[in-house]
Amino acid sequence: MEKKNFEAEWCLLQNQFESYEKHSLYIKLSSIVLVFLSVALGVSSTFMFLLLLVLWLQDAIWKTFQSRLEPRLLKIEKSIKEDIPACEFQFNSDYQLLETGGLSKVLEYAKQAARPTIAFPYVALLVITVIQGFVV
Repeated sequence: MEKKNFEAEWCLLQNQFESYEKHSLYIKLSSIVLVFLSVALGVSSTFMFLLLLVLWLQDAIWKTFQSRLEPRLLKIEKSIKEDIPACEFQFNSDYQLLETGGLSKVLEYAKQAARPTIAFPYVALLVITVIQGFVV
């Protein structure tokens, strides 16, 4: 095992993992801005409701991509900590062992969408959009 290779792989994957987190936050912030603008500009609440659902799903898909990095990161960390010989640079090979088909991918996206840290802002924004629809 080449410890330096594991460290390089870990750094690359960890940076990507954090990047997914930032982009998820950008999706959430964009959703908040869109709801604010829709209220201010009188955009149809039905349109905004549907757009928020799309953004929620996009965020869930993004977080699913992020979650696919975690098992490899944990495996690398364990290999470094315990000095376990293993194959470096095997993210795609490891992922291919876990890859799922059509319906199970949709269920994986739905499971991510239901996580409180993902769902909370969208549920709150959807409620605001519905209320706005009744007020206007």
